[in-house]
Amino acid sequence: MTVMAERPTTRGTEPDSFEGLLNTLDELDVPDGYTAEIIRGSIVVSPWSKGYYTRVMRLVCRQLEPHLPEGHVIERAPNLYVFPGAERAYGPDIHATHAKALETADNHVDGGALCFVAELTSSTTRDDDLTDKVGVYGRSGIPVYLILDMQEEQATVFSMPSAKGYESRDTKPFGEKLRIPQPFDCVLDTTDFKAP
Repeated sequence: MTVMAERPTTRGTEPDSFEGLLNTLDELDVPDGYTAEIIRGSIVVSPWSKGYYTRVMRLVCRQLEPHLPEGHVIERAPNLYVFPGAERAYGPDIHATHAKALETADNHVDGGALCFVAELTSSTTRDDDLTDKVGVYGRSGIPVYLILDMQEEQATVFSMPSAKGYESRDTKPFGEKLRIPQPFDCVLDTTDFKAP
């Protein structure tokens, strides 16, 4: 099988069906070093993050974990969250959800259980992180979406989800502190988020 890295790739017998795409994604033999998501009706295969992204993800998790809502966990584990109404399936870099949502043998997790999502952009994922995901996460009621724009070295937090998307947005350059709103209500220090 041939997979186009970093570009939309669709396979399957039911390309117009979200369920068909999910089935294809389940059967897809993604090459080592790549992840796959469903974005705008296509299976998108992207390379894994740069090494220092792990440091940044760990710093985010450490700072937010003490402020998690009761019964929730924050993870960097690769989970595929599905949004059937939007016909999307995302594997966010960092995600916080109710622990019960992860108690499933299914490899598709309910996107509606998320209370926080963070994406660290790359040159190949940046456009989707800044557009498609903002809309889907906001309309799906995810309380907080954090974008760490690794190319521009800035952090943007979206909050106040609504049927139109997010109603609030705050951006700070790396090195400054950014308020993370409810349900966390804390400050994220972005001092050590820059590339080595």
